[in-house]
Amino acid sequence: MEERSKPKNYFIDMDGVLMRGAAPIPGAADFIERLVEIGANFLLLTNNSMFTPRDLRLRLERSGLKVPTESIYTSAMATASFLQSQDPDGTAYAVGESGLTTALHEVGYTLTDTDPKYVVLGETRSYSSQHIVRATRLVAAGARFVATNPDVVDPGEAGIEPATGAVAALISTTTGVKPYFVGKPNPLMMRSALNEIGAHSEDSVIIGDNMDTDIIMGLESGLETILVLSGVTRKEDIRKYSYGPSRILESVAELIP
Repeated sequence: MEERSKPKNYFIDMDGVLMRGAAPIPGAADFIERLVEIGANFLLLTNNSMFTPRDLRLRLERSGLKVPTESIYTSAMATASFLQSQDPDGTAYAVGESGLTTALHEVGYTLTDTDPKYVVLGETRSYSSQHIVRATRLVAAGARFVATNPDVVDPGEAGIEPATGAVAALISTTTGVKPYFVGKPNPLMMRSALNEIGAHSEDSVIIGDNMDTDIIMGLESGLETILVLSGVTRKEDIRKYSYGPSRILESVAELIP
């Protein structure tokens, strides 16, 4: 693997890296505390589009992880940034929670169900047939179809639940229109996150637990990649892939910023 100097910027997945369910992974709190202490540039990257950064900061704090609001970046924020670059002050019909609608409002978008330019699909705990039917009809009528992320399953507390990618597949199958997914593993989200903190890929690292999202996105964006084995990927899984991370660690407890 290519040797690099110590990174100046850290991009960190949440689930499986810092948290396992509602509990922090051992060593995660100390790792984040050290990043804050040394004034490191860092962002927590999540495909979760339901919550605003303020909401996520509070949830993390209740689990013992003190993360500044400005150090949290969601797929909803990346989606809003993408839409703003495509059509500033545009219109959209959004299916999702406050994390998505707030991000869209903050970039100047107007939310409407009457002839919107975009249909934007995000994650929600309350997908309704009414909203899905409306989104389907708008896409069929010519609205551009964008989704915050391609995740098909959400590991809910009571068991798995259909996530954004699964609902997007329903609309896509009905209309014949494929959505554009903004979140991980799309390198667009990585570039958007880099821009958010004024970072460059050459002196940045991404830390994740998923070869199919975090590691491939970091690799395709030119970052150093660190795979931690505290989440979904097991050591024996890595041989299945044609690419590999820069480093493999048991958890963030082994990292010293």
